[in-house]
Amino acid sequence: MVAPVMSDLVSRGESPEILFWVGCSGSYDQRAQKITRAFSTILNHIGVGWAILGKEEMCTGDPARRAGNEFIFQMMAYQNIQTLNRYQIKKIVTACPHCFNILKNEYPELGGHFEVVHHSVFLQQLIDAGKIRLKEGGSFQGKKIAYHDSCYLGRANGIYEAPRRVLEALDAELVEMKRCKSKGLCCGAGGGQMFKEEEKGTNRINFERTHEALQTGAALIASACPFCNTMLTDGIKHEEKEGTVQVLDIAEMIASELSL
Repeated sequence: MVAPVMSDLVSRGESPEILFWVGCSGSYDQRAQKITRAFSTILNHIGVGWAILGKEEMCTGDPARRAGNEFIFQMMAYQNIQTLNRYQIKKIVTACPHCFNILKNEYPELGGHFEVVHHSVFLQQLIDAGKIRLKEGGSFQGKKIAYHDSCYLGRANGIYEAPRRVLEALDAELVEMKRCKSKGLCCGAGGGQMFKEEEKGTNRINFERTHEALQTGAALIASACPFCNTMLTDGIKHEEKEGTVQVLDIAEMIASELSL
């Protein structure tokens, strides 16, 4: 799949409705690239005009700011804002809660004012509007699915119901972990932790969270964040449950069940 690039479309006089902000994980991590491809499949399926920045997309600067390097953050943010303003971007959709949070809540103070939507909300809106129709009797029907709340999606932005409604559309059995929604346990990747060794303790936080997910008896752990996906997948490997429990992004699940 070749994604449409903003610079190419603008050079032809086209102005896509949506900019898909891919993010670092979605661009470079092999596992997260599958989420990127799945969401791109959905965008093509609904026939909306969309594009990516491609090589012009820089990291949002979220890890740098969380790690305390404000200078690097502002340098990255200003460059991204200049690029987005040059293309007169109005609506951004991203599959990464970290990108979503910083673009939506922290870029405005630097002059970046855009409509920013997380893909879970976007997918829910498409399903509710009838623009996405799913197969009857799909592969997730009746399966137990435990949804993990991303910190930057849930506590930081109050988005709890949208991803759950997307999963309900798959006709699956949604089961909740003992710590969920506003009391959900972090996967351990936020605040720059994804890129450093964890501090010494009695148990790794992603192992703790994975254990909670497995206690539900779910055959599948759903996430809406590439960082969470990585941490939970590592937890499943640690528990040696790779053959029985899957970790999937909600976009991957929807893309696999699209009714043509």
